[in-house]
Amino acid sequence: MNPYEAKVKEYLDKNVMDAEHLVFEKSCHTVQEAAEAVGSSEDHIVKNVCMIGENQEFIVAIVEGNNRVSTKRVAKALNIERPRMADQEEVLARAGFPAGGVPSFGFDAIFLMDPKVTEMDWVYTGGGSDRSLVKIKVEDLLSLNHATVARVRK
Repeated sequence: MNPYEAKVKEYLDKNVMDAEHLVFEKSCHTVQEAAEAVGSSEDHIVKNVCMIGENQEFIVAIVEGNNRVSTKRVAKALNIERPRMADQEEVLARAGFPAGGVPSFGFDAIFLMDPKVTEMDWVYTGGGSDRSLVKIKVEDLLSLNHATVARVRK
């Protein structure tokens, strides 16, 4: 287990009773790879799209894996100018995790969750690296990240 995965596991152990941290030998970087790794449909994989707002706020939009994020809808939900996508260095500096492994919780950000995600009981999200995932109940995820539920998918 690498230090990023250990950080996620430690956070979950302290904050969530019913979550599962999974580490794989192969990549889970894409939605398709993640679904194959866990033997689930792509519907249960969420991705965390990291952005930087007009005042340098760190924004994470959580959407179903097959959806794309609309920066226009993110801007509308937060009443700000359109944010820009964060680069890999910004993601690591602000989230504390490398791009491709960012969880939907555990760091300081403005979290927005698409309502389609809230229709599910549980999801798989980033587990700290591109080879790990967390299976977590959506209600626990909302409790952890205090996300605003708003349509942010295209």
